[in-house]
Amino acid sequence: MVGVLLIAHAPLAAALAAAAAHVYACAPERAEAQLRSFDVLPDSDTQANVVRARALALEIDTGSGVLVLTDAFGASPGNVAAQLAEPGRVSVIAGVNLPMLLRALCYRDGTLAEATEKALAGGAQGVMQVASTAVQHQGVRPTQGDDLAQLHHQQ
Repeated sequence: MVGVLLIAHAPLAAALAAAAAHVYACAPERAEAQLRSFDVLPDSDTQANVVRARALALEIDTGSGVLVLTDAFGASPGNVAAQLAEPGRVSVIAGVNLPMLLRALCYRDGTLAEATEKALAGGAQGVMQVASTAVQHQGVRPTQGDDLAQLHHQQ
């Protein structure tokens, strides 16, 4: 099983791990096994953070590799994560979001390359503009702003 390591600005890594545990409450092993989070604190020592992140990666590496998910490329957590990258053994993705994490957790029974590909797809597909609906007009008296919007629409 591919290990998953979250490295992000505090408290994002722990919050994402907790959200995954919430989603997979009926299958806690899916969210908790081989998953670690590392919240990078402001003004913390980068080299000490790299040492800690390497230790966490080793802790969850069962031989299938480790997928490191970080929040922002070029920021302190991203710089720590980048130092862990090792082709075929440690893959790093910047721009983590919850759909990316959930996909990584679902597909980590395969290879590191497959888990990386699925995580990237989940992250990209999880970002979308949500259309507005007409629910606001059902049984609710329009506000003045709605009256103006309806007038504008009629013109």
